[in-house]
Amino acid sequence: MSLSLSIYQRLMGAAHGIAPGLLKRRVQRGKEDAARWREKLGQTDHPRPEGQLVWFHGVSVGESLSVLPVIVALSVERPDLNILITSATTTSADILAKRLPEGVIHQYAPLDTPQAVTGFLDHWRPDLAVFIESDIWPTQLRELTRRGTPHVLLSARITEKTYKGWQRFKGAMRSLLAGYSLIMAQDKASEDRLKAMGVTPGPRANLKTLGTAPPVDSKALTELKKQIGKQFVYFAASTHYGEDSLIAKALEPALWGGDLLILAPRHPIRAGEIRLDLEAMGLKVAQRSKSEPITSQTHVYLADTLGELGLFFSVAGITLMGGSFLESIGGHNPLEAARLGKCVITGPDISNWAGIYADLLDAEGGFRVKGTAELGFLLSQLRQHPEVVKATDKRALEVSRRQADTLDVVWTALEPLLPPKAVKSAHAD
Repeated sequence: MSLSLSIYQRLMGAAHGIAPGLLKRRVQRGKEDAARWREKLGQTDHPRPEGQLVWFHGVSVGESLSVLPVIVALSVERPDLNILITSATTTSADILAKRLPEGVIHQYAPLDTPQAVTGFLDHWRPDLAVFIESDIWPTQLRELTRRGTPHVLLSARITEKTYKGWQRFKGAMRSLLAGYSLIMAQDKASEDRLKAMGVTPGPRANLKTLGTAPPVDSKALTELKKQIGKQFVYFAASTHYGEDSLIAKALEPALWGGDLLILAPRHPIRAGEIRLDLEAMGLKVAQRSKSEPITSQTHVYLADTLGELGLFFSVAGITLMGGSFLESIGGHNPLEAARLGKCVITGPDISNWAGIYADLLDAEGGFRVKGTAELGFLLSQLRQHPEVVKATDKRALEVSRRQADTLDVVWTALEPLLPPKAVKSAHAD
């Protein structure tokens, strides 16, 4: 083991002692699941089912949802296997609860302490571990290698910042990456950086191009359209705190003129703060979680619920994708809107989705602005030219349909690493 890994292991072992207290404080702030926070310590009341088990891990909402098509395919093609998925956030857990196939188990991922990882692996005993994107945890990877458990990194995204950080611990990172049985990069830049670290990647595949359109509840859609009436709707999806006010300010003339802004914050727990900020601007706010109705006097509908993005995309005349108007967030998946035939306006920071946005913008299936002033101008122009939005919507839908073979590529590479099917023995009467 390299010196840096050895030091990391010792530090994480010591950190385990204070982890319960830290998690309890996060529970009090609403950032951890009050009933299940011990899962992050490698402790669970959920029994491990008999038979072979494949473990998937996606740290947050985007990563977890991106692997759902693979999980669905696995549950259909290999019903003999048990499937476990872990994630780190309460938001991802809530959304996965509504989207996972029947029988798939969700747990919170263990902290990367030796004690938590050992407890988790001793209990679940995975036969294959599948990680998504760039969530690389040394203790987990070293312990999986030590146990002889094959592990895979799908849709690997290695940014320039991540790569430069690895250079400080080049030997340790080479050792950890060498333990993977398969690494599939999501784009050429990530593939090149992996090669520079001595990795021979498998076929390239971006899981974020997979998936179906977000679900839309027809009854809820009918009711929402009834409340909206003839108001024109702007929808700001997956906004981060600070973007809400920024977008509302850019839309102030339209909102005072009778249009409606639907805001779906990425973290609904901040809805109270967001509402106060909007009301301080003089805007009238209705909040979905409180069942407050939309009226002709409503300026902003605060959609602080989970799993309903498809509903709001469906009623939107113009859609803005959050996480892109502030620095250091990286944007969110525009394909969620595109699959429902909706183009998006994005801000300057799209680093987490650069490849997909490149395809979308090259095809003129979306809009990107540099700042607030440009955003306000674009919104006013698009409001006056609905035919431009309609044509861009169509191109966005076409782009979302181009990656039909990605699942086949992933399945072909992953299938040889799956646990072999159990052979049923014949017993004479």
